[in-house]
Amino acid sequence: MATVYPLVLLIASIGFIIWLTAYKRVNAFFALLLAALGVGLLSGQPLDSIAGTLKTGFGHTMEKIGLLIILGTTLGVILERTGATLSMANRILRMVDERNAPLAIALTGFVIGFPIFCDSGFIILSGLNQSLVRKTRMPMPVMAAALATSLYAVHCLVPPHPGITAALGTMGGDVGMVMLVGLGLAIPAAAVGYGWSIWRGKTVSYDPTDAVPEPVTDEQLPSAGLSFLPVVLPIVLIAAKSLALLIVPAQQAAETLGWRLLVFVGEPVVALGVGIIASLLLIRSQHRSEVTHWLTEGVDKAGMIVAIIAGGGMFGEMLQVTGIGKSLGEALSGLPLGIFFPFLIAALLKTAQGSSTVAVITAASLVTPLLAGLGLQSPMGVTLAVLSMGAGSMVVSHANDAYFWVISRFSDLPTATMFRVYSLATIAMGVVVQLLIWGLFLVLK
Repeated sequence: MATVYPLVLLIASIGFIIWLTAYKRVNAFFALLLAALGVGLLSGQPLDSIAGTLKTGFGHTMEKIGLLIILGTTLGVILERTGATLSMANRILRMVDERNAPLAIALTGFVIGFPIFCDSGFIILSGLNQSLVRKTRMPMPVMAAALATSLYAVHCLVPPHPGITAALGTMGGDVGMVMLVGLGLAIPAAAVGYGWSIWRGKTVSYDPTDAVPEPVTDEQLPSAGLSFLPVVLPIVLIAAKSLALLIVPAQQAAETLGWRLLVFVGEPVVALGVGIIASLLLIRSQHRSEVTHWLTEGVDKAGMIVAIIAGGGMFGEMLQVTGIGKSLGEALSGLPLGIFFPFLIAALLKTAQGSSTVAVITAASLVTPLLAGLGLQSPMGVTLAVLSMGAGSMVVSHANDAYFWVISRFSDLPTATMFRVYSLATIAMGVVVQLLIWGLFLVLK
């Protein structure tokens, strides 16, 4: 009974959010706030701690991605108003057939996903994605999910992303082996996400004119090279930092001015700021009087996005404080599940509290003492256990995941559509990867 109640509470809270946002049309921020408050009250949290938990969840989310969203939104406004996103879309569509636009954006996300977090990558590429939607009339659910799942596959399975890397530190696995096998598994994961996006995204009733503004009508668009610069430059800077920290130990890098500068400009917030500066090269003389208005528009547009994502942070924090995921995980600890045990623990933690990184890190601390009993004590066993937790950390991305709301808000997709297309895709991705890991375990044990 002690395990059944947390599970019922988790399912009920998710259902409540869907009901309020999809059917009652309540703003997602207030739906998430009410759900978090309800979980706190029904789980028996002390009344004097509930408000503090809500504020902590709000603040932690803002600390992680608040500034990133504001800068990313502002960059998107500048690229849209100067015609840069349309110029980039034109160049891509000259290279691929319009029918292959989802594949083009998925491949772009997969490559970009290696050095940068999935939420940063989606924010940076959202303007380009919207322009491709306008040009091809491809449904936004298809394009957004194709981009989101390709970024997500790499984020959950391949170092140096934080969750999988931290799990390696806890369990003592080999970084190179996990990176190699993780890359091999990220490819079918992204393929499953892409296939699901195409299949389900086209079945969703959706009017793209509701979500995407009218295209830029400038007579002369900026060059493609100059248009790509503000997008590519932040990606290169972030990637350079990630690679530098892999090659050179952090302590040694801190002793060199060049390395310190690289680490500074490679921080996603700083890199996006550099991208905004680079985007000023796109501004022609007739635009100069409008720049201040564009900057204001970027901040205004970011306001609602930031609020909703912070609402997701409150909901996730409340679920984490109540210990729903941990209690569910501990209930499985006595079951002889073998290679499926790390997957289920991470999946329960991910579903309960929202963060893939937290899910993998927490699962690693629970799984490490049990490796011998699970038959996973060998070097390859540890590698597969780590990647099994990475697969579990995909399942399920829903309303308590900040990335869910980044996708929803930057693509202007309704909550119900997000659940039907993106959330279900994350389940399919995680399950397929885990089955592949099981097959590897049977062959290599």
